Amino acid sequence: MVLTVDLLGAATPVGVLVAVEGQRHPLLTGVLVGAAWPLTAALRGRYAPGVIGHSRAVLPVVRDWLVMLGVLASVCVVARLVVSAAVWAAALLPCLAVTAVHRKLAYHHTLALRRSARGLRRVLVVGEAEVVDGLLARLAARTDDEYLVVGSCVVDDGAADPALPVSARLPAGGGSSGQEDADVVLACAVELDADLVFVAPGRRLSGDRLRRLAWALHDDGRDLAVVPGLVDVSLHRLRPARAAGLTVLHVVPAARRGLPVLLKRVTDVVGALVLAVLLAPLLLAVALAVRLSSPGPVIYRQVRVGRGRRPFRMWKFRTMVDSADRLRSALEAANEHDGAMFKMRRDPRVTRLGRFLRRYSLDELPQLYNVLAGHMSLVGPRPPLPEEVERYDGAELRRLSVRPGITGLWQVSGRSDLSWDETVALDLSYVDNWCYTKDVDVLARTFRAVVSARGAY
Repeated sequence: MVLTVDLLGAATPVGVLVAVEGQRHPLLTGVLVGAAWPLTAALRGRYAPGVIGHSRAVLPVVRDWLVMLGVLASVCVVARLVVSAAVWAAALLPCLAVTAVHRKLAYHHTLALRRSARGLRRVLVVGEAEVVDGLLARLAARTDDEYLVVGSCVVDDGAADPALPVSARLPAGGGSSGQEDADVVLACAVELDADLVFVAPGRRLSGDRLRRLAWALHDDGRDLAVVPGLVDVSLHRLRPARAAGLTVLHVVPAARRGLPVLLKRVTDVVGALVLAVLLAPLLLAVALAVRLSSPGPVIYRQVRVGRGRRPFRMWKFRTMVDSADRLRSALEAANEHDGAMFKMRRDPRVTRLGRFLRRYSLDELPQLYNVLAGHMSLVGPRPPLPEEVERYDGAELRRLSVRPGITGLWQVSGRSDLSWDETVALDLSYVDNWCYTKDVDVLARTFRAVVSARGAY
């Protein structure tokens, strides 16, 4: 289906536009361009089973599109064809839009299949007992992964998770040169119809044992994946290397300086300026509504903590009564959020207009000034209050190593409906795995989060 959409999405608009322009061979031109687009995607591995439906990112589609433009331009030069750049750009833009939308639909369709227990890979987990238990717990906590654990092979005599009976046990010493491991694991995989084996290496599961196990599984047509124990590390931060015959994974830190950070700051400034100009009528309308709806200032200035634990004054449209800060202490017992944040679904301090502004995040718009001033970024962790920071532990303080953002993973993943641990995990994931494309993805998801208003109160 994806291949068909790509082909028709490129061939149809090109053929129609060439015909309208009165150029020669519109059908042939449409067929050739229609074939070039999916061929470019295929050569870049976009139709591989482990890729299609696994990502909603738009930038890979844009990169493929630019590659196709380069190829077509080269063909025109070699064949000495004179074409209008404007006409070709207009003709090829639809295939970019169609493919980007269809990739997103395929991604959401794949997620829906997984959540209904379809389209899953049956996995057998191999490793030491405590490692297997931890891996099973993490896999069981997710419904958007493609892996369904059907059994486990434990290397030693330790107790494994009682929720999943141990399918087999491997000798601690590795049996006869590791061949016994291969026989036992392969027999379990066949019995449980597992097409993939997860191996968590440990003290008793050496590299030689793992190699013999890989031989047996691959000879039987089954896949093997090694789980190195890294937690929440994006693939773009991993660099495989070789050292003395061993495979080494270098974990690259997230960018904190250089061109990516400069590009982020330029995007912040330009984006904030453009939004401030485009939304100026809305800003004036909201300011007037706040002034007329209840007594008090239009803008609420609150001290928040930014990068490097530096305090700054964050601007928001006022959504509470003027005496809200003095009333908070009396409401502490009614806090509905765990951890360091204070949240109430029906906070009596919030005005009627304030509920509407919070529901659609309109109260956050003055923070565009904070972005221009360098206090905040368009995308980043939620800016905390000073009293919240006083309760942070070492891991939570890491959230303050980047500029806070108007939007971020917290805002597009459920906002106040998330627990404190989920909020911290999302912010740490952003801090540790930041890249420019992640910001673009979050900005694209923000519009849908604002419209849905899920978790906004």
